[in-house]
Amino acid sequence: MTIERIPAIFIRGGTSKGVFFHERDLPEDLAARNQIFLEVIGSPDPNRRQMNGMGGGISSLSKVMIVAPSARHDADIDYTFGQVAIDEPLVDYSSNCGNLSSAIGPFAIDEGLIKSKDGNNLVRLYNTNTDKIVHAHIPVKDGRTVTAGDFQIQGIAGTGARLQLDYLDPGGAGTGRLLPTDSVINEIDVADEGTFTVSLVDAATPMVYVAASALGMTATERPEALDADASLKHRLEMIRRAGAVRMGLANRPEDVAFASPRIAVVAAPAAFTGLDGSHVAIDDQDITVRVISSGDAHRASPLTSAMCLAVAAEIDGTIPNLFAGDCNSANGADLRIGNPSGVLNVGADVAREKDGAWRAISARSYRTQRRLMEGAVILP
Repeated sequence: MTIERIPAIFIRGGTSKGVFFHERDLPEDLAARNQIFLEVIGSPDPNRRQMNGMGGGISSLSKVMIVAPSARHDADIDYTFGQVAIDEPLVDYSSNCGNLSSAIGPFAIDEGLIKSKDGNNLVRLYNTNTDKIVHAHIPVKDGRTVTAGDFQIQGIAGTGARLQLDYLDPGGAGTGRLLPTDSVINEIDVADEGTFTVSLVDAATPMVYVAASALGMTATERPEALDADASLKHRLEMIRRAGAVRMGLANRPEDVAFASPRIAVVAAPAAFTGLDGSHVAIDDQDITVRVISSGDAHRASPLTSAMCLAVAAEIDGTIPNLFAGDCNSANGADLRIGNPSGVLNVGADVAREKDGAWRAISARSYRTQRRLMEGAVILP
């Protein structure tokens, strides 16, 4: 049997894992690329385990990245994120992955795509999915990215070198507008489900925010419990699709992409037990959230979703703002987000213009990353 080998690197970035490719090693034809990605990740799999590929059966482990040197004056590296569906033959390019974005700069340095020096290096990244610039601050020693360190992120065992990513002008990443409807609160009619009050915000990624109480939830539910509740997940999916139509991302609910927007259930800080068994106290959080990502209850929080939440919490009158209040902007501190894996810190710089319009100046996050395997993927 003839087989094909394509150079690839398997990397953990934040709380996600994905297969990284040089764009030069992939065919230009999008359909051919997508077929490669489906084979590599192991989709579609009706059993949702992806045992015949490198995926892990949940959205955070079913991802690919395409990387190339940039020709832009404001960027060093271009990258494209692909969210691979688990049980359908689909690759979605409608959003960025904040977690895997933390590994783009290290990939570029370690693969020799850009020059580096010992110490902290600024790598300017251009995300093609969202048409946005990200500044990644990468520690380097002896020409290689530093991975060892004492920084710990929720959801990942052990510690690593701390990376900071600054997302410049993150508003309108998916829709072109920070507030796609110009309103901080929207009433949306959901077929067979009723009317729901939501906030529709687009910073780093488009998000639909709904209060936990509107769904009989607390936002402290464990992911496996959410995934087991078919009725609740259907309701959340219908709200997400209706929100997407209102945001202008699709003309009909049935046309909405599976990866974007995401929907988040939010509430005031509430104590809960993390996935590692630790107790997360009320005073350790500013807001509590549960995010559905590509049909799965996320085990942590997608990083772009967390940054959008930090921005939304700064916009007066949004649902996240009503729960989080002015907890972080007054003193420049980060927003502490309670999520299934613990507490995630993210920050945002938001301003209101003279005409009353809101503007997201930047959003920031902190991650670790580690190269797990390098070589080639094998395709029939």
